[in-house]
Amino acid sequence: MTAATWAKAANDFWGEAPVLLAADSLLSEQRARRTLEASGLRITGPVDLLAAPQRLAEQARASAVWVELSVDGGAPMDRLLERLDQDVRDGRYPAVVSAPVELIDAVLAIASGADIQLVVDGSEAERLTALAIARSGAGRASSVHDAAADSQSNRLRQLSDEVSRIAATLARLSTGPGAVGLAPIALAPPGDAPPSVQPEQLRAIIRARRLRANYFSADLFADPAWDMLLDLLQAEIAQHRVPVSSLCIAAAVPSTTALRWIKTMTDSGLLHRRNDPHDGRRVFIELAPATSQSMRRYFAEVGKMLPI
Repeated sequence: MTAATWAKAANDFWGEAPVLLAADSLLSEQRARRTLEASGLRITGPVDLLAAPQRLAEQARASAVWVELSVDGGAPMDRLLERLDQDVRDGRYPAVVSAPVELIDAVLAIASGADIQLVVDGSEAERLTALAIARSGAGRASSVHDAAADSQSNRLRQLSDEVSRIAATLARLSTGPGAVGLAPIALAPPGDAPPSVQPEQLRAIIRARRLRANYFSADLFADPAWDMLLDLLQAEIAQHRVPVSSLCIAAAVPSTTALRWIKTMTDSGLLHRRNDPHDGRRVFIELAPATSQSMRRYFAEVGKMLPI
């Protein structure tokens, strides 16, 4: 029995709530349906972006919500994302939003809940991983208005635990061991203001790191944390603001991986999110003050040495 067949049999036996599918086009619906069918989960819907908020309000049970976007849907998309973000924060269901790279800023400016997984131009494996992570991260009942029967609670809990283990393994495989978590940054020692960093030195280091791709497989350098810190420090020195989408590009890894790292580094206090006061559909990322101090002191100690 394949994993998908087993999952479907388990869903049928235990009455697993379906995944609600919302899509902005027929092609989007077809792509999302392929992913959900491969997962073995039941599907309800689909609904378009305009009708989705009302459907979410009426949906009795949902094990997850999958939103498939291909273009900027404007106000209907924003309203759906606002409803999705609020419902996820309230613990009603987990969610996955699949979108092209052009929509990163617009989506994250609205939907940034911890149980919302954003997949950007993702492969089928990345999409399935995001769904597993979203569902396993929710130790909640899958019912919005209906509670699961008491006789099924132990079996459902066991299934949730198993999915959690599978999702954790998938996450480690897809993002590397360093993505499991980051320790909060230690504050730089007190004293005078941190030393200045020469922009030329920083640019040289960034260029040198990019040269690695000419001689080695990019898979050897899959963790983008240091590249992100360098790019944000360079932007800070130049007094530039960095949108999420630009930081994903600077990371030089798949956007979905970059987004997970941004979230991890933000949660650990390394980075701060700032809403654009002039554009409600854009979010900036910047170094936390302690991170900035530590970076500058690091470069002061390194001096003119060029790291490999």
